[in-house]
Amino acid sequence: MKLFITGGAGFIGCNSADYFLQQGHDVVVFDNLSRKGGPANLAWLQARHGERLHFVAGDIRDYAALEAAVGGADAVLHLASQVAVTTSMQNPREDFEINALGTFNVLEAVRHQCPEAAVLYASTNKVYGGMEGAKVVLENGRYRYANYIHGIPETYPLDFHSPYGCSKGAGDQYMLDYGRIYNLKTMVFRQSCIYGQRQFGIEDQGWVAHFVIATIMNRPITIYGDGQQVRDLLHVQDLVRAYELGIQKIDTLRGEVFNVGGGPENTLSIWTEFGPLLAELAGHEVPVTRAGWRPGDQRVFVADIRKIGQKLGWQPTISPQQGIRDLYDWVSANPALFQ
Repeated sequence: MKLFITGGAGFIGCNSADYFLQQGHDVVVFDNLSRKGGPANLAWLQARHGERLHFVAGDIRDYAALEAAVGGADAVLHLASQVAVTTSMQNPREDFEINALGTFNVLEAVRHQCPEAAVLYASTNKVYGGMEGAKVVLENGRYRYANYIHGIPETYPLDFHSPYGCSKGAGDQYMLDYGRIYNLKTMVFRQSCIYGQRQFGIEDQGWVAHFVIATIMNRPITIYGDGQQVRDLLHVQDLVRAYELGIQKIDTLRGEVFNVGGGPENTLSIWTEFGPLLAELAGHEVPVTRAGWRPGDQRVFVADIRKIGQKLGWQPTISPQQGIRDLYDWVSANPALFQ
């Protein structure tokens, strides 16, 4: 199989490329290397796989470059993205051009060059917006849904908040509609809180890695809100397995959308539970600064992952405790990457 990965030098992209190369597939990484950590991730892939890895320096906003590179692909993982809500608010035009126009470009390139390819899109739980209709209660130092015991399902109303939500949501809906109108083999994954090795997290995006990196490198951490917010965490290795299953089953599940996250069994409150876990790993208390709630910060997000479990036969296998320890050990062993 020839796999084409946009954003293939990013955190999820390089882990995906590494996995599929290990399975013996041909992989093309298409990336403009603009993200922090991208050049280091590419060098890591090249060191592991040599000439088996094909790298194309390109930007998804450049349709001609994309169309020239995607030909012959059997599967496309569209992972390239502007990823931060805060950045989208500061520069909404750039956010639109990368996320909405870039996704449109990917679909058009596939339609004209490799219309039989499987196309998997990394969407986001932010397409559900503020979820004001989901009642939340505070219990035992963590927030939980009052009514959604399995988490938020794919049928929950879409409500794009922020330019980021709008641009990613536009891509989400274009993927589904191109599956309907042009019969492309598209599949959408609305992803929740992915973390793992080779993630260069910052305060605005990739908070799990950001907390770990800041703890090891003795950098400041700010906790917004009361620290009792809850997220479902999903290790990147589990996500890549979902991609593999999606590609395998694309002929029968084309046009489907799946929530993919840790689900109710893999939740963590962002500081009341994560803080003690980090302190245990570090061997000392981790100092933090407290700040008020940020606009749109959800008290809780947990994905209902029953649909992907039923249709793809997928479940998370790596617990947050196990995965965070693995991430902590990797950052500790590679401090030069974070200087």
